[in-house]
Amino acid sequence: MKTSVKLAGVTFKNPILTASGTFGSGQEYAQFVDLNKLGGVVTKGVANVPWEGNPTPRVAEVYGGMLNAIGLQNPGIDVFVERDIPFLSKYDTKIVVNVCGRSEADYVEVVERLADQPVDLLEINISCPNVKEGGIAFGQDPKAAAAITKAVKAVAKQPVVMKLSPNVTDIAYMAQAVEAAGADAVSLINTLTGMKIDVKKRAFALANKTGGLSGPAVHPVAVRMVYQVAQAVNIPIIGMGGVMSAEDALELMLAGATAVSVGTANFTNPRITEEIIDGIRAFMAEEGVDDITELIGAVK
Repeated sequence: MKTSVKLAGVTFKNPILTASGTFGSGQEYAQFVDLNKLGGVVTKGVANVPWEGNPTPRVAEVYGGMLNAIGLQNPGIDVFVERDIPFLSKYDTKIVVNVCGRSEADYVEVVERLADQPVDLLEINISCPNVKEGGIAFGQDPKAAAAITKAVKAVAKQPVVMKLSPNVTDIAYMAQAVEAAGADAVSLINTLTGMKIDVKKRAFALANKTGGLSGPAVHPVAVRMVYQVAQAVNIPIIGMGGVMSAEDALELMLAGATAVSVGTANFTNPRITEEIIDGIRAFMAEEGVDDITELIGAVK
C-alpha cells in the first residue's frame, strides 16, 4: 500500500502535514506525537524580526471552531534558525517553513536566510497585512500576490507554496495569479474572517475585534475552494480547513489536494495527526486502494 505523495518535487511519506500556527515547530507536540510518522511539519509563521502579535484576548471559542487574532507572534528568523530547524532536523519528516512579512522586502529577507538551511518547502503566508497598502492583505489583491510570488521565487532555493486567503471574491483567480508568477504549489484555505461579541459585556470577544475562523465550521468552504482551485491551476494543492478526521482529509484529496494540513484539531486532540494517518491506511485497505495518488482529484 503506497501512501507517499510528491509535491513540487518533494516526496512526503504520507499526505498529512500540520497546519501553520497550530503546532509551533513541533517541540510542544513531540511528547504526544511521533513526528517521524508525519508527512511533514509546517512551522508557525517566521518573520525577519520578532513579532509581538496582537493584544489579548486573542482567542475565542465559537460554534464549530474558534476565532484567533494571534497576530503571527513569533521570535523571528534568528531564533528559528538557531533553535527550531536543528530540532526538526532530528526527525524523519519534511520541514515546511511558513514565512510571513509586512512588506515584500520582509519576505525576501526570510527566504534568503533559509536558502542554505535544511528545509524542504517554503509556505508563503500572504494573508499578512501589507503595511504599504493600508493594511490590506497581500493575498486579497492578485497583483500584490503575484508580485510577492515573483520576488520570493527570484531568491528561493526551495520550492515555493503560496498560502491563499479565502477572504476574496474568486480564489481560483488568485491561484491562477500566483501560478502565473511562478508558484510551485498553493495551500488553502487560510482562516475566514469572523467576529464574536460578548452580549453581557457588550464588547468584542477579541481585542482585535475580528479574528480568523478555523475548525470544522469552515470545512465545507475549504472543500469547495480546493475543488475550484484544482480545476483552475496545474500546480499541486495542500488542502486544509477544519480537518478533524481521516474522512475530512480524504474529502479534500478527492476534491484535488495532493496533501492535507491538520490545524485546529491539534488543540482538541494532540494525537489527531497520527490517528488520521492510521485512518487513511484503514480506508485504503477497506476500499482496495493500492496507491493514495489514485484518490487525488478523483471527484470531477
